[in-house]
Amino acid sequence: MMYIRIIALLTSATALMACSSSDSHQDLTDFIAENKRRPPGQIKQPPIMTPYEAFGYDAYRLRSPFDPPVTAITEQPVYAPTSNVKPDLARQKERLEQFDLSALSMVGSLRKDGVLWALVSDVDGSIERISSGNYLGRNHGKVVDVSEEKIELLEIVASGEGWIERPNLLELKTDEAK
Repeated sequence: MMYIRIIALLTSATALMACSSSDSHQDLTDFIAENKRRPPGQIKQPPIMTPYEAFGYDAYRLRSPFDPPVTAITEQPVYAPTSNVKPDLARQKERLEQFDLSALSMVGSLRKDGVLWALVSDVDGSIERISSGNYLGRNHGKVVDVSEEKIELLEIVASGEGWIERPNLLELKTDEAK
């Protein structure tokens, strides 16, 4: 047992002396010496930065290009507020009234017991059947007519002076429209 320890100690000492030889790091020493002999490089000057000039946007006082011209507004209003039009806020909301009309699509129709039903898909992928008298969209849109190609509804939207009725359509989504 003692001989094994002495042999292991001598083997370790021999390996350690072989690793500490000065010739093993000669390539590293040569590389460092060569880099020290080279002349120092030149650093380019950074580019000159021009100061930022702020732009003053004054067109906010002008008419928006999306608004109709003033002459068109005074000639003929598109929708006139009606004093007796207002949504029934006490009515229980239907499920499809939580979605914008743009998020709904008509995907088909079916006839059952003489009643034509339209099939409407929402963003969740659920399909509901609706007919005249049901409501769609967030603007109190009441379905007034259902055909095999479209759903006609009358929305009640707020204007600056009260409530107005606005007709709208939800057309059948075909394969070409997808």
